[in-house]
Amino acid sequence: METKQDNIIAADYSEVMQKSYIDYAMSVIISRALPDVRDGLKPVQRRTLYDMYELGIRYDRPYRKCARIVGDTMGKYHPHGDSSIYEALVVMAQDFKKGKTLVDGHGNFGSIEGDGAAAMRYTEARLEKLTQEVFLADLDKDVVDFLPNFDETEKEPEVLPVRIPNLLVNGADGIAVGMATSIPPHNLGEVVDAVKAYMKNNEISVKGLMRYMKGPDFPTGGIIVNKDELLNIYETGTGKIRIRGRVQIEKQKNGRQLLVITEIPYTMLGANIGKFLNDVAALVETKKTTDILDISNQSSKEGIRIVLELKKDTDVENLTNMLYKKTRLEDTFGVNMLAVAEGRPETLSLKQVIEYHVDFLFEITTRKYTTLLAKEMDKKEIQEGLIKACDVIDLIIEILRGSKNREQVKKCLVEGVTKGIRFKSKASETAAGKLHFSEKQATAILEMRLYRLIGLEIEALEAEYKQTMDNIARYEDILNNYDSMAHVIMDDLDQIKKEYTVKRRTTIENAQEAVYEEKKMEEMQVCFLMDRFGYMKLVDMNVYERNKEAANSENKYIFTCMNTDKICLFTDGGRMHSIKVADIPLGRFRDKGTPADNLSNYESAKEQIIYVAPMEQIRNGSLMFVTAASMCKLVKGEEFDVAKRTIASTKLNPEDYLIFVGLADEMEQVVFQTREGYFLRFLKQEISSMKKTAVGVRGMKLTEGDAVEHAYLLEGHREYNITYKEKEYSLNKVKLAKRDTKGVKPRL
Repeated sequence: METKQDNIIAADYSEVMQKSYIDYAMSVIISRALPDVRDGLKPVQRRTLYDMYELGIRYDRPYRKCARIVGDTMGKYHPHGDSSIYEALVVMAQDFKKGKTLVDGHGNFGSIEGDGAAAMRYTEARLEKLTQEVFLADLDKDVVDFLPNFDETEKEPEVLPVRIPNLLVNGADGIAVGMATSIPPHNLGEVVDAVKAYMKNNEISVKGLMRYMKGPDFPTGGIIVNKDELLNIYETGTGKIRIRGRVQIEKQKNGRQLLVITEIPYTMLGANIGKFLNDVAALVETKKTTDILDISNQSSKEGIRIVLELKKDTDVENLTNMLYKKTRLEDTFGVNMLAVAEGRPETLSLKQVIEYHVDFLFEITTRKYTTLLAKEMDKKEIQEGLIKACDVIDLIIEILRGSKNREQVKKCLVEGVTKGIRFKSKASETAAGKLHFSEKQATAILEMRLYRLIGLEIEALEAEYKQTMDNIARYEDILNNYDSMAHVIMDDLDQIKKEYTVKRRTTIENAQEAVYEEKKMEEMQVCFLMDRFGYMKLVDMNVYERNKEAANSENKYIFTCMNTDKICLFTDGGRMHSIKVADIPLGRFRDKGTPADNLSNYESAKEQIIYVAPMEQIRNGSLMFVTAASMCKLVKGEEFDVAKRTIASTKLNPEDYLIFVGLADEMEQVVFQTREGYFLRFLKQEISSMKKTAVGVRGMKLTEGDAVEHAYLLEGHREYNITYKEKEYSLNKVKLAKRDTKGVKPRL
């Protein structure tokens, strides 16, 4: 008996992974994250709109539950999570995110301040009139190809026959694999004008197109302040647009002024409005400005209204510039006009987007009028047959009465076969033998009702035939003449513009860089206090002197520093966090203080502070680092004088951690104390001076399971006493030895 052998195929793992990942990446890029340049829609948006069209949820019909739409879309066309479908549906209904909403939402669809939409079981939706008439019209005229859905039980359109460049009108954003798209929304009327300009002259430049389409038109309004940079952005498809919120000044009866923000940058949508309010509050708390008395968010359905109450003598222009600089009242919108064009992702210029769309317009218009022409040709054939039949109606009635069945009549009308039919006269039979109708004409004659023989009905039939011939002539002219088709497309665009365009909301200008004069901080010496729980505060030097005894007993770290300096926190995890002294509240002696977690990236749950010092002291000295595994080194303090708030202060081996950091300039000797009670004293000069990225050298040989617990720095001629096993012990008594030796246990 033969045994069946397995067919094992050897494959290189890296090649399989590479191919699989590329396949996955392309699937995400083409089928999920990026819009198609033709209709400006991602697959989930396209499928949702088509499903609503199929369900008959038109703009002039009642709303339907979003849960029904989402479920139907997921079951028929989009086999992904219901949340992704519903989120796409919600965004298409939010007028503060889209240039033109595509879905008419009924219920809670979220707010401009970042509130989420209600659950899909509560909300309802239907198509907007624009979507139905501009995005989904003519689907029955074979204008686009239909593809099988995921399980080949339904057909879905490859692309929607959108008659405006939706990629520009509504913009797009999406993150794929290794690439992302970010296209701002534009004004519908301006986009239509740019398309028409291209159709009249396809040699037009991007600069020429921008005479019609000035730039982005964000639904949140605002002011674009780098007008001169827009040309390069639209030529390359990438760049950064700077947007500012719109600010107004209102005067109150008490003489105070209100700075009112009525429009926000598009990038401030959602949670960033709350962040902006917090940033303004932080400017007040940190004394960066003392001009703001109160801030309130009075936004409503009528629009954005964020009110800042100011002091009477406030320099409003300087304060506004500070808000532009320090908050998101001025922000950048990164443009990357990436879309799927001809089946592959491509970064497109403004002209390329319009060019692709115009080509698509000509394609769908050609297919539409080819379908219409074919229908009119069918109508013409039938109408000619009926008109011809009316002229010989008596003969046809005679054939009908003399025939035995329908097939016999049809054969006579089409081929002139009279065999088996009883005629009243030989002349009638001869005339019948000369009949030559087409199959379609014969069917139409057999289905014709008698009332069509009324004189007026015959006249109406002839009028219909004339109309059909006119339509055929017009359709053939459109299909055979580029100018005629272009004229039809432009008339259609004009109609869309007339009905759906709105006034531009975003102003475009060239504005100067926001410059504000920051009030110089009065330089003064302060006392820094930090307790063992990580709460820190600053007090005036006189306050410290009056409470010196209490301060020294209650706090772990105490030193004087300038209010213009930085405080450095070294942790056992080998990181250094820096905090500006100016950011630490200057308070009363009995104030609790502020946790280090609130003023830096320090996380008390993950790391412990082992050393704190002002940067001025560190910058001019050297620091000694000691780890539990006895690795040690000296590092120049200037290496820690960096702009970053958090850096790695040293390199640690796995499972190792810092147990000591300290200034070592005035010290001559080092003492290590281990968990098991070994002490080693050696000269500081035996420790190498290294970079902060080095691990260091071994300071002490440890027995298995032992670790360095304390390290001490000693001056040469000074007595150092510690409490060891509840007794006082002098470190100077430890025998002076060499680095990287075992050390000794003291005899008490």
